[in-house]
Amino acid sequence: QVQLVESGGGLVQAGGSLRLSCAASGRTFSRYGMGWFRQAPGKEREFVAATIFSGVATRYSDSVKGRFTISRDNAKNTVDLQMNNLKPEDTAVYYCAAGSFGLAHIASEYGYWGQGTQVTGSS
Repeated sequence: QVQLVESGGGLVQAGGSLRLSCAASGRTFSRYGMGWFRQAPGKEREFVAATIFSGVATRYSDSVKGRFTISRDNAKNTVDLQMNNLKPEDTAVYYCAAGSFGLAHIASEYGYWGQGTQVTGSS
């Protein structure tokens, strides 16, 4: 099993940057594909970014491509999401997730979830 804890959320002005981090427990972290999702009030949870077990390959939603970067450190059991040029529409609770398959963009393919961290982009 994997337990996930996100950190790094906060309030940031439009155009600013924020770095989210997800710390994972368990010895099998390096076997899992990892993803970031977000959920805004009144909306469904949506895919943001994913990386395979090795971190070599990544995938992004069209709405964040070119602005966000996902990375992982298997030695530290962490996966980060660097968010640049933030927009008000990026406001959401951001969730880290671990799944058996890499680069999955569907939430149901992830079996483990963190509790989420709030990101608020102000205009």
